[in-house]
Amino acid sequence: MPVWLREHSWRQTLTAVYLSLPLRGARASAANIFCSEQYLKVSIPPYLFEAILYAPIDDTNSTAKIGNGNIFFTLYKKEPAMWDSLTLENADKEKLQYLRENAVLKAHEKAKEETEAKKITKQEHKKYALEATMKLEEAERKRIEDVKEKERQKVAKELELWKKQQKDADKYKSIQKKGELHQEVEQLKERKNEKMNKTKIPNEGTSKARLKPTKGFHGSCSMFSENLREEQLPAPRSAATIKVNFTPRVFPTALRESRVAEEEEWLQKQAEARRIINSDLSELEDLKEEEKNPDWLKDKGNKMFAMGNYLGAVNAYNLAVRLNNKLPLLYLNRAACHLKLRNLHKAIEDSSKALELLTPPVPDNENARVKAFVRRGTAFCQLELYTEGLQDYEAALKIDPKNKNIEKDAEKIRQLIQGTMQGS
Repeated sequence: MPVWLREHSWRQTLTAVYLSLPLRGARASAANIFCSEQYLKVSIPPYLFEAILYAPIDDTNSTAKIGNGNIFFTLYKKEPAMWDSLTLENADKEKLQYLRENAVLKAHEKAKEETEAKKITKQEHKKYALEATMKLEEAERKRIEDVKEKERQKVAKELELWKKQQKDADKYKSIQKKGELHQEVEQLKERKNEKMNKTKIPNEGTSKARLKPTKGFHGSCSMFSENLREEQLPAPRSAATIKVNFTPRVFPTALRESRVAEEEEWLQKQAEARRIINSDLSELEDLKEEEKNPDWLKDKGNKMFAMGNYLGAVNAYNLAVRLNNKLPLLYLNRAACHLKLRNLHKAIEDSSKALELLTPPVPDNENARVKAFVRRGTAFCQLELYTEGLQDYEAALKIDPKNKNIEKDAEKIRQLIQGTMQGS
């Protein structure tokens, strides 16, 4: 049952009414306030305030501010006048019910009108946006058509110019050929005349016999000129075979696009894994090709560890170690799984094996060595071997002296050692 808020204060001017309503520790929002021309309601469970105003107000411009444990209303009057009271007095229940229902009905109608207006405005905006888009597309289409037309005209002009140049070149060649042919004919005439002047004419028959070939003079000249042209042509080129050799490659990529060092390392790992499988691990022959790759198994174990499947991650690392027992990261990651599974002795063993493989100590394996020392030291501390654990943490600090987390853990271990010594 709601609790009616009776305490409130109000004051007025000729044009406005100022109403202050205490919240009594309740939290209000705009959704808790309903206001119409002559009806005001504040519903903050379990509190309720309801008022039938003395005269109509402008509910559109009226405001409500929430803060400092109060709701402060500024209600603007529709007609400037001084009210005798805040609420309408001497009103029976039927009138109050009518005013309340009328206010709710008007609020619904107003909300519906606003929704329709927003819908119409939204449709107008969509229509405007569509028209603007169509105009832009039309302008872009026209621009593209203009560019195409300019390119077409340009290509047509270039084609006409090329045709004209070809025509002029053919004309020049024909003129040149005619000149060469005329020159050859003149040379042949001169040679024949020289021969005829040198040769004596014995009788008329022989002269006639010698003059007969001159009837086909033009044909013989053209044949002779063709023979001359054939003699001037160069000899055909000798044929040969060009051999193209390619660098032998295991991978399909070109040598300039490959990573030779990574590919060689991968091939060595694959060869070593195959040797192990063919020699000792005959039960692994049923595995898929990717399952025989230690790197693929390591990535699978990392994903299982991230998902919290520590036992599955250990199985993946175990198979990877069987395929290649020279990768320190396999032992390092398996040590992390053993820590999660509380297999502390196995965690110490794997961390020690990883440190053994992380030699010589170089800057590239600093991060891995720090992890190995920290994980082995953590396992020692969980076995209450604090002295050995402190030695590993101090070794990690020597490698990474700026690591605050390791420094804090080492300080905690020192405090535990001191407490143990004092207790004993």
